Amino acid sequence: MKLKVLEDNNTFIDEYYLGEPAVSYYIEDEGTRILFDTGYSDAFIKNAKSMNINLNLIDKIIISHGHNDHTGGLKYLFKNINNRNIELIAHPDCFNKKVCDNEYIGTPMSKEELEKVCNLKLENNSLRISKNIIFLGEIPQINDFEKRESIGKCDKSGEMIDDILKDDTAIVYKSKSGLFIITGCSHSGICNIIEYAKRVCNENRICGVIGGFHLLDVNERLNKTIQYFKTINPQYIYPCHCISLGAKIEIGKKLKINEVGVGLEISID
Repeated sequence: MKLKVLEDNNTFIDEYYLGEPAVSYYIEDEGTRILFDTGYSDAFIKNAKSMNINLNLIDKIIISHGHNDHTGGLKYLFKNINNRNIELIAHPDCFNKKVCDNEYIGTPMSKEELEKVCNLKLENNSLRISKNIIFLGEIPQINDFEKRESIGKCDKSGEMIDDILKDDTAIVYKSKSGLFIITGCSHSGICNIIEYAKRVCNENRICGVIGGFHLLDVNERLNKTIQYFKTINPQYIYPCHCISLGAKIEIGKKLKINEVGVGLEISID
């Protein structure tokens, strides 16, 4: 598997790409080309062009959840590509209306609009999307220290309810040395995601993880997350996007972590 960071909060020195508080990854696995999230704007498209990545050749788009920093680029993507055979996979609640403090924070395109420009597949359950990569679907509550917290409201059957991000999901690559987890924001809990990936893939070895960990405070949850990572002992840890500097420093005291920025390329066998 090859993964290239098209969009992240961080950019590297002497790497002249655009950054924004968002996520977008380009992934290749055995001939399947995957776009994981689309950032907040068209910045990921400009970065992909600078990296000589042809987005017209993408086979699948995976959306981690329905917030606009992960889906905002969809409207720009479908204006810039002419491939209508792309399959877009997400949780069934992903494209429901989402608001926070009276501000719309959901996706820029509705399910109906997306169905006109791609093959839309909404899935609760795990699903194989390439030879070695699995879409996890809805993540169950496994660890008691990672309870879901609501962010604003979402539409559910015409009623605006507290949004606990049931649509938050991730994908996992089955490598020779274990599982490599790829997340968006981990609203469902980074440890919950990893544990569920182990169940789905029937594999206890964790090779690595990249993505938002959604750890903003130095607190008990962070400490238990660090202890969990010590237990699973992944070779590669790439916390990024939605993690505070304080949390990252605290993790770095106990574990070896890697920097993430636009243009980073990861290859896993």
